[in-house]
Amino acid sequence: QAAAPLHPVTVQCQEAQVVVTVHRDLFGTGRLVKAADLTLGSAACLPVAQSAAETIVTFVAGLHECGSTLQMTPDSLIYRTSLSYKPTPSGNLVIIRTNAAVVPIECHYPRKSNVSSNAVQPTWAPFYSTLSAEEKLMFSLRLMNDDWSTERLSNGFQLGESLRLQADVASGDHVPLRLFVDDCVATLSPDRNSSPRYAFIDLSGCLVDGRSDDTTSVFISPRPRQERLQFMVDAFKFAGDDRNLIYITCHLKVSPADQAPNSLNKACSFNKASSLWAPVEGTGDICSCCETGNCP
Repeated sequence: QAAAPLHPVTVQCQEAQVVVTVHRDLFGTGRLVKAADLTLGSAACLPVAQSAAETIVTFVAGLHECGSTLQMTPDSLIYRTSLSYKPTPSGNLVIIRTNAAVVPIECHYPRKSNVSSNAVQPTWAPFYSTLSAEEKLMFSLRLMNDDWSTERLSNGFQLGESLRLQADVASGDHVPLRLFVDDCVATLSPDRNSSPRYAFIDLSGCLVDGRSDDTTSVFISPRPRQERLQFMVDAFKFAGDDRNLIYITCHLKVSPADQAPNSLNKACSFNKASSLWAPVEGTGDICSCCETGNCP
């Protein structure tokens, strides 16, 4: 909405920064506040610009700048800051004529996204989008060549070969994020809930396909970087069905990179040599539910 006395403060939550526009008629009384009395966040950041008419004041700050705080919910990254107005005396140094004010500001970013293979095409894209003014974290899932250096040009496989899948998130200027693959489901149609279906990653990050006797499916450890996760899955087809086209849908999510992995945020592979589940990072106990099937 355009900044006006009825809407004196407007906020744009962009991919890596927040833009706060303040009308100096902050209280709708016709009396303009001083730009120098306006600050953003606990770090008291100053505005970057005023309009030519000097009635509009603009703040621009990175999402984790100016003392903002981050809260992570199961579904969102929420960055919080506030616009502060602290009036200083003008003219008569003994009195002020306006009240101080604090305007809470929040930017919400969906934490999770679904990515569909579109019949395992080399280029993958989100299969749903959220209609809102919020910027989204950009997730991707790609088929890679044998040395992981580039995308695989062909989406055809022979039984006995391995699919190399690479999940990424473009985190921009967000706080450092670690990517996880919550689950991956193979189906014969684009509908991930159709039948037959085979979940080869399940239980919030357990690569359950690697538990079978005849597979070598595994998460690649260590990661190339925190916002990337790579895994190999032995090629397969559905028993009793002659179709050779399989759709793969994976549910990706992030957590703060400085948050220790846990039973909800994990990447666990089954080690056949030790007959134990092992995480890409974190302590071994976070994978124990992969065996019991009682992950939260």
